[in-house]
Amino acid sequence: MGLRTSRRAVLTGLAALLLFVPAAVSAPPLAWQDRIEVAVGGGERGPWRQNDSRYDFVDDPTVAIDDRGDVAVAWVDQARKDVLVQRVAADGTKRGQPIDVSRSPATFSWLPRIVLVPRDPKKIRVLWQEIIFSGGSHGGDIVFARSDDGGTTFSEPLNLSSSVAGDGKGRITKDVWHNGSLDLAADSGDTVYAVWTEYEGALWLSRSPDGGRRFSRPRRIAGDDARPARAPSLALGADRTVYLAWTIGEDDAADVRVARSTDGGATFGKPRIVARTKGYSDAPKLAVDPGGALHLVYGEDHRVWYTRSTDGARTFAPPREISGPAAGFPSLSIDAKGSVYVLWELFRDHPYRPRGLGFVVSRDGGRAFTPAAAVPDSADPAGGWNGSSQGLLMKKLAVNARGALAIVNSSLRDRERSRVWLIRTGGRP
Repeated sequence: MGLRTSRRAVLTGLAALLLFVPAAVSAPPLAWQDRIEVAVGGGERGPWRQNDSRYDFVDDPTVAIDDRGDVAVAWVDQARKDVLVQRVAADGTKRGQPIDVSRSPATFSWLPRIVLVPRDPKKIRVLWQEIIFSGGSHGGDIVFARSDDGGTTFSEPLNLSSSVAGDGKGRITKDVWHNGSLDLAADSGDTVYAVWTEYEGALWLSRSPDGGRRFSRPRRIAGDDARPARAPSLALGADRTVYLAWTIGEDDAADVRVARSTDGGATFGKPRIVARTKGYSDAPKLAVDPGGALHLVYGEDHRVWYTRSTDGARTFAPPREISGPAAGFPSLSIDAKGSVYVLWELFRDHPYRPRGLGFVVSRDGGRAFTPAAAVPDSADPAGGWNGSSQGLLMKKLAVNARGALAIVNSSLRDRERSRVWLIRTGGRP
């Protein structure tokens, strides 16, 4: 029995390798539409003086799209210190004026996430990092707001963390971290999941069974001061399955961890390390396809890597590089036919400051990808760097069931100007 089981395992592993040999394929070209200017601002970024800093620029965009092609963009206006949301119709028309979601002009708001509730896209959920200094060494709390009327109005912001540990920071070392270390997801029943890490190292999860009116007390999933958790990502499967990925700091050879919950996030199994490598694996993103397979992308060695699991995150195929060099901080999304879309920051002009975005598409569930290409109009023609001055842990890509893409980017040209814009494609007929 032991020999037969071992042989079966070997054959299964060989089959996985054959399915996931590196490949590049051609695909029908995407129908890119004219870019839409969402917001413009100044270019002033003065010295850091906590919430008294003189900042005047727009930054930190994120995006969601419904099955009709209507889009919701959230971003930050640093001059106002607030998170704003703009709805854009499928024909490119802006719906009303931007709505101030955070309403906290005394404290900076950074790096939001936005989701639409499946089957009811009028329900919009927003999560962000509020720079509240409440006694710890680093300012930061995790704040949530909801809209049930398509973004016309939003609830009063709700502080989910209320701690002094520097919530929203994803620490690499004591002196290096990224803000925006958080994620948000909602299922078709409007159960909302929020995760975040703190400077002190813990990874926390809170959930709301009633669309964000009340949240559970945050529960520690992983992480401590010696091995701080960083860059969490959520994905929701069938039957209350929740997947959670993250990496760690204080380790030059950090690897991505993935844990699974089968009871709606009440408990998680032991995390699995996706692949043990010598490089620093960072910024993972997860997505579940219509068949239940779990897809994962992450950055390592200035490249973006892809893998997937077909057995509920128990095992993963050998990761493979899909981006080419000078790439990192990916975003990931999947349409109703299982096509996989991956977006990333391009670092071709500078090792630390990106300009423009790259992407690939797989039409066969991740077995083969198109050659890496630059997203049209994703680099600021005026020469500004991609924004995200507070950290590159962002989510700039959304795809609807029909395969229509919504991509956002921002740019900052110091002492001159800043902008946030939207790039879209049409979906399948």
